[in-house]
Amino acid sequence: MTTSAFNEHYWESRYLDNNIPWDMGGPSPALTEYLKSISPKTKILIPGAGPAWEAQWLEENGFENIHVIDISEKAVSDAKERIGPNSSINWWHGNFFEHAESYDLVVEQTFFCALDPEMRNAYAEHMHKILKPGGRLMGLLFNFPLSADGPPFGGSIPEYQALFEKHFEIKHLEECYNSIKPRAGREIFIELIA
Repeated sequence: MTTSAFNEHYWESRYLDNNIPWDMGGPSPALTEYLKSISPKTKILIPGAGPAWEAQWLEENGFENIHVIDISEKAVSDAKERIGPNSSINWWHGNFFEHAESYDLVVEQTFFCALDPEMRNAYAEHMHKILKPGGRLMGLLFNFPLSADGPPFGGSIPEYQALFEKHFEIKHLEECYNSIKPRAGREIFIELIA
C-alpha cells in the first residue's frame, strides 16, 4: 500500500549509501525511560526500526517478545549483523501496512515522520488494527511545522490530536522533556491506547 515516493527503493538506497542522519547511535532516552515501566513479557513491535537500537536495548534488558519491521532489507540485515546471531529478536523485512501480527505495544521512533503525510490516516488506522484491545502506541513525533520538505515531516499537537483521537484514547500527547540535545524542543511524546 505504499503509494508514496518514499518506497522500498528510496529507503534501501538511503541505507546502501549510509545516508541515515537520523541514526542516534543508540536508543532514545525518552523511549527507554518509558520502556523501563513495561513488563518484559510484553509483545512489542518497532516499525521502521532502521538500526534497531531500541530493540537491542529491550533484548539487553530482558524483554522476550520483540519484533522489528523495516521496508529496507539493508537496514534489517545491518541491524541483525550488529546485534549478533544469538539474538532472539523477530526480524521482518516488509511493508508495515501489510503486517498482520497483533501487539501489546508499538514503539514509534522516526517511522511516522518518514512517511508521506498523505499516509497518516492509514498509519493511525493500521496501528489501531495491529494493537490488541488496550494495547498502546508509544513514542516520539516531531514538533515543527509540517511542510513538503522532508522526510522528516513534522506536525503539531493539535494536528496529531485530530489524527489520533478518532482511533485511540489519548493518554499522553505533550512536549517531550527528555529528548536528546539536538532534538530538544522538537519532539512530542505520545502514549495512545487502542
